[in-house]
Amino acid sequence: MSAPPKRLAIAHKSPPIVLKEVYDLRFDEKDRAAKDAIWKELGKFFQRYIKPGSRVIDIACDEGYFIRNVQARERWATDIRAVESSLPSDVRFVRASGLDLADVITNDYFDLAFFSNYLEHLPSTEAVLQQLRVAFALLKPGGRVLILQPNIRLVGGKYWDFIDHQTALTEKSLAEASRMAGFETRQVIARFLPYTTKSRLPQSAALVRAYLAFPPAWLLLGKQTLYLGEKPAS
Repeated sequence: MSAPPKRLAIAHKSPPIVLKEVYDLRFDEKDRAAKDAIWKELGKFFQRYIKPGSRVIDIACDEGYFIRNVQARERWATDIRAVESSLPSDVRFVRASGLDLADVITNDYFDLAFFSNYLEHLPSTEAVLQQLRVAFALLKPGGRVLILQPNIRLVGGKYWDFIDHQTALTEKSLAEASRMAGFETRQVIARFLPYTTKSRLPQSAALVRAYLAFPPAWLLLGKQTLYLGEKPAS
């Protein structure tokens, strides 16, 4: 099975909000450095979900905080923005809307698809379901989807503090949509990470490691859900 080129640009519609402008305003250099430090530790945690020899795709990757900090046989990243300059040279980048990926990347190819803080930006529950079906198509039988997602039941009104948030999800609606897309639920951690990297999650590597190693702290500070689903093997 042949793979698409390492760097691939796909024609796409412009998003309704200029994402670069939003993120440049929301995260300054200090914030980005803090996110980098946090994600180095999160990458070590998420490595447990990546089997040896896996092909991994980070959908709506932003600046690649996840994909830069995990190891895999093949690392892929996609985003509607041209963010390839933020990625290591071995990461295969595809510039495209996440909703279009099944039309531009080989299907039944990946072992793990990852989303982080993405589905809430989609315009409707129908779009969320469509995106999950796209991920299902990209994965090999037995492949898994890993989703890190703010949970409106835990966040409350602060969910809408970000102008680009459009669709609200809880751990139950996320699991339901994933089942509708064909996934079998393997794990749901309703309370995992704080809402944003500007939250009370400790910023130093040692404190982040300690937080991740101590699940009772998740019950106090966790506002984001971690969901793991699997595409049936047959």
